[in-house]
Amino acid sequence: MSPQPIGVAVAGLGFGEKVHLPALAAASDLQAVALWHPRQERLDAATAVHGLKGYTDWDALLADPAVEAVVIATPPAPRFGLARRALEAGKHLMLEKPIALHADQARELQRLAMARGLSVAVDYEYRAVPLFMQAARLLQAGAVGTPWLVKLDWLMGSRADPQRGWNWYAQADQGGGVIGALGTHACDMLNWLIGPMESLQAVNSVSIKQRPQPGGGLAAVDAPDVSLLQAVCHWQGRPEQPVPAQVSLSSVSRNGRGFCLDVVGASGSLLLSSTNQKDYVHGFELQHAPLGEPFRSLEPDADLTFPETWSDGRIAPVARVLGWWAESIRTGQPMVPGLSEGVMSRDACDRVEASVAHL
Repeated sequence: MSPQPIGVAVAGLGFGEKVHLPALAAASDLQAVALWHPRQERLDAATAVHGLKGYTDWDALLADPAVEAVVIATPPAPRFGLARRALEAGKHLMLEKPIALHADQARELQRLAMARGLSVAVDYEYRAVPLFMQAARLLQAGAVGTPWLVKLDWLMGSRADPQRGWNWYAQADQGGGVIGALGTHACDMLNWLIGPMESLQAVNSVSIKQRPQPGGGLAAVDAPDVSLLQAVCHWQGRPEQPVPAQVSLSSVSRNGRGFCLDVVGASGSLLLSSTNQKDYVHGFELQHAPLGEPFRSLEPDADLTFPETWSDGRIAPVARVLGWWAESIRTGQPMVPGLSEGVMSRDACDRVEASVAHL
């Protein structure tokens, strides 16, 4: 007889409602049981659509015995406080990223989760995208040999319109900007695909320095919308094999090239790219060129393909990460991607944000 699904509450009704709720519906070992949002009218609208209990009081949500685990998909600033209280209440967690505003907060969550024996997933969903998993498999199998250079361009246009309104994304102290949006993923990708990042330096820039406020007038923007990183990665964690890495991030490239990861090695090259600005999962192409041969496109191995997909490409990889999380909760095995990966990425992003070179 199968065990009862794990009861999950979803906190945050942006990404949480659009992506996590349909992903939870596809996860056989998890069941959405409640929603949380600080604004009653927004909460009421969501509970009416989804037929779930709703809470504006965080402690009341955590006291609900049906809630065994919580997805925290709020804006970045409140995540740490909400996550800490949830762990203290004995709840397993799925955190959106960045998981906290600073690495010391991420480490505190890690210590608390370990002390309580709780599983904490971090939604680095690119680790669950078939072609990214295929790239990792090929790199580990020696498809390029020892990497000599990694270059990642991630040039998107989501914030390119100066008339797009001012909100938390415009504020550095609220976790806004391209470093939190794309940098946290980019740092995790390099840690995962290549190895730990060291000697990190960055140039950060605010291109659109004011944005319209909801009530009228303009407000200053201080969260970078462009960040250029240089780092050294240790190939598969070996300090004696340094790999130079260059990362260009932008959220103001209206006609940008999208995502392009290029790994050049001693015995070949690997290229993973997508020009799709509307969906950051659909549209990827993986190409491999052994030494002396041209690039050719590759498909993911059959065991890596999604059993189900949606028009919103984000749902399938998030559902896969949720499945890994459910297994971790059931078995007590470490969750990957989890807080160890979250701490590494948050620490790297802290160093990027602290770089003295600003424009």
